[in-house]
Amino acid sequence: MRRITLFGGVLALACAAAGADPAKPYAGQQQHAIKALSPQEVRNYLEGAGMGLAKAAELNRYPGPAHVLEHAAGLRLSRAQRTQTERLHAAMQAEAKALGASLVEKERQLDALFAAGSIDAAQLRSLVLEIGRLQAEVRLVHLQAHLEQKALLTTSQVAAYDALRGYVDNDNAPAAHRPHRH
Repeated sequence: MRRITLFGGVLALACAAAGADPAKPYAGQQQHAIKALSPQEVRNYLEGAGMGLAKAAELNRYPGPAHVLEHAAGLRLSRAQRTQTERLHAAMQAEAKALGASLVEKERQLDALFAAGSIDAAQLRSLVLEIGRLQAEVRLVHLQAHLEQKALLTTSQVAAYDALRGYVDNDNAPAAHRPHRH
């Protein structure tokens, strides 16, 4: 019982901080064109945005191509590295946008079937499984780009990237980069 009360209190605080009524967490969202996605989420999928999908890579020393390009000067990218990173980023974006458009369309179909009151169990299963597959594919595209990007950089460039992105502090730096203390 105590766990439920604690969770309820945390939920109430989160909703209050977001300006939402905890008893009505979806209020206002019924106006969204696709109920399961906010307008920002739709834009993110259609634009191939990262949306935190590659955090497992980003926060474990696998830089992303968009941010490598942002920090090209600080990383001292060679001309070849910059060209390869630009190609990697463009390919990632193209694939993520195409998959994102498919995902948004499947969410639109799911929403339309529920709105019409005409969805059946087979349609539900098919669409939800396809949406899940597309979500996984979008994430894979972003993670794969981080994997390929790391291979284009030197160890010192990866360390510099982590520092430029604010991921390194003296107490939590990777062991190979932690200052030696006596």
